[in-house]
Amino acid sequence: MRHHRTRSTLATLTLLGAGLGLTGCALSEDGPGLDAGPAADAGHAEEEADGAADHGEATAAPGEESASAAPDTMAQVLDSGVLRVCSTGDYRPYTYLDPETGEWSGIDVTMAQDLADHLGVEVEMVQTTWGDLITDLDAGCDLAAGGISFNTDRAQQVFFTQPTVQDGKAPITRCDDVEQYQTIEDINTAGVRVITPVGGTNEAFAEENFPDAEITKWDDNNTIFDQIIAGDADVMVTDASETKWVAHTEDELCAVNPDEPFTFFQNGYLLPHGDVAWQQLVNVWLDIALQDGTYQEAEEPWFG
Repeated sequence: MRHHRTRSTLATLTLLGAGLGLTGCALSEDGPGLDAGPAADAGHAEEEADGAADHGEATAAPGEESASAAPDTMAQVLDSGVLRVCSTGDYRPYTYLDPETGEWSGIDVTMAQDLADHLGVEVEMVQTTWGDLITDLDAGCDLAAGGISFNTDRAQQVFFTQPTVQDGKAPITRCDDVEQYQTIEDINTAGVRVITPVGGTNEAFAEENFPDAEITKWDDNNTIFDQIIAGDADVMVTDASETKWVAHTEDELCAVNPDEPFTFFQNGYLLPHGDVAWQQLVNVWLDIALQDGTYQEAEEPWFG
């Protein structure tokens, strides 16, 4: 059962984020663990500045902003009153943008609203594509969400929150064909028609593992499973959590060993690179949400 969280969370998170901005504690990009950052006190900083001057090194003039200064996302969100969330809107159960109504839904949409509520701001969902996800995050979003997997390529460009889901790649196919696609070798066979969405980790996985199969790249993730049902494709390999949701909603389709996926990875949210205080604030909120039933409550309508 979800425990009640009071509005004091806003004050707690804001003070924590501000405190981290002052202390210089850093979070690892690859996960939620704390790294000991270079916490220099005022005296040490002054000594460094004096040392730089003694050696003829250039120092920034008072008020001059460093070109590499970290963003202050928390201040931007609170000042604007808006939490901007980038998402593709095509990856149920995490995010879905209904093309007819323009309404957003999904586990991560619900969670974004929960974060906004605790910050006392509104949510603005910003549609992007898998190929432009990080570019659009950098261009003006405060957070990216929607079943996003963590990998080393993304770790070089963004900060991660703590994981929300442990996941891995698994097949989904017509229920009558489950026994045919148990392994990567089964799928990587001439004549097998693999379908994959464009621009994300599913496409990369298919290209790497199924060179002998026939790969179709589909640009609409909302209709991709219809192609398997219609018999125009045989199998798709995607996140095991997605295969479970699809199998829950489509009687003709079955997940293939979703609890024993081909790979292991974690999903979560992406944050602007360099903003440690914002990362820690979001992680504190998320840790509470994962422990008090908030996240499980968001999952319930999708997985039953």
